[in-house]
Amino acid sequence: MFLNYIKNIWLKKILKNKLHNSKCNSVVTTTKSVGLLLDDSTNLNKNLLIDLLVRHGIDKHQIKIIVYKDKINKNEVYSDPTFGFDHLDSNGLFRPQVVNDFIQTPFDLLISYYDIEKMALVLLTNESKARFKAGFSTINTNLNHLIISTKLTEYEVFTNELFKYLKILKRI
Repeated sequence: MFLNYIKNIWLKKILKNKLHNSKCNSVVTTTKSVGLLLDDSTNLNKNLLIDLLVRHGIDKHQIKIIVYKDKINKNEVYSDPTFGFDHLDSNGLFRPQVVNDFIQTPFDLLISYYDIEKMALVLLTNESKARFKAGFSTINTNLNHLIISTKLTEYEVFTNELFKYLKILKRI
C-alpha cells in the first residue's frame, strides 16, 4: 500500500514533466479509426457507447477498446484488453505488450472515457500516438485536444457534442 502511494507520487512527477514537454499535433485528418479508453470501475455501458459511435459513422471494426481495472483477477478472462495500475512500472512505462500496442497505434481519435484521474489512465492518454484526443473536463486539461463537460453516464450528450465539434474542426 505504502509502495503504491510512493509509486503514484513518482508517476505524477513523471507525467508533469511529459505534459510540459509535449507537442501539439495539428495535422487535420478525417476520423476513421477510434481508440476507446475505458475505466471499468465506473460500470459503463460500453455497448451503448460503441453503438452511438457507429451511429455517427464510425466503422465498428475501426474501434479498438482497452479497459482499465483497479483489481485484475489473473484467473478471469476479459472480453477486451485489460490493464491495471500494477502493469505500470516506476518509470511510467507499461509492461503488457497489448497496452504498448494500443499506445503506439496512431488512432485518428482517442476517446478517454473516464472522469476520475487515475495515474495509469492519464499516462496512457498522454503517451498515446493518437492524432486527436477527446475527454472529460474533470481530467487534466492538458491531456486532450477537445474537452467535453458532461456526466460520464450521459453517453448521447457526450457523443453528440463530440461529433458536433469534430464537424466544426473538419475531422469527419
